[in-house]
Amino acid sequence: EALIEIHKNYYEAGSDIVLTNTFGANRIKLHDIPYSIEQIITAAVENAKTAAKTCQGKKGYVALDIGPTGKLLKPLGDLDFEDAYAAFQEMAIAGEKAGADLIVIETMSDIYEAKAAVLAAKENTNLPVFVTVVFDEKGKLLTGSDIASVVAILEGLNVDAMGMNCGL
Repeated sequence: EALIEIHKNYYEAGSDIVLTNTFGANRIKLHDIPYSIEQIITAAVENAKTAAKTCQGKKGYVALDIGPTGKLLKPLGDLDFEDAYAAFQEMAIAGEKAGADLIVIETMSDIYEAKAAVLAAKENTNLPVFVTVVFDEKGKLLTGSDIASVVAILEGLNVDAMGMNCGL
């Protein structure tokens, strides 16, 4: 009920798109919980859709929110690209099945991880995909990619929208 109310408040304040509360709902972060990722994502999408239905005279869109895994991909870290892809794939498929209108991959600080998420979403759903990344004060991602490189890569991956958030 509290989450539905939060979503409803965003719609009533003028938001056209509300993100599900699934930023960290991936099997890498939630490996030891008694619920499946599909159950979590389904409930989150249903909460946002319920809130949208209560706002009269307005179409509220629900975006499946996909955040980073919290791990660096190899060779900088210990996470395989394929494992990141599989975690994002599971989220994307569950989100589309639950009725999300689009996918927002957000707060990415590693273009390689962003690529895994975008490919997982694009190759396994028919939903539009938005991506936001995090730049430091020098215009670089945590892993060193500059703005022009990130834009070129995301354009090459045919994302539907891109932006920045939480950066300096």
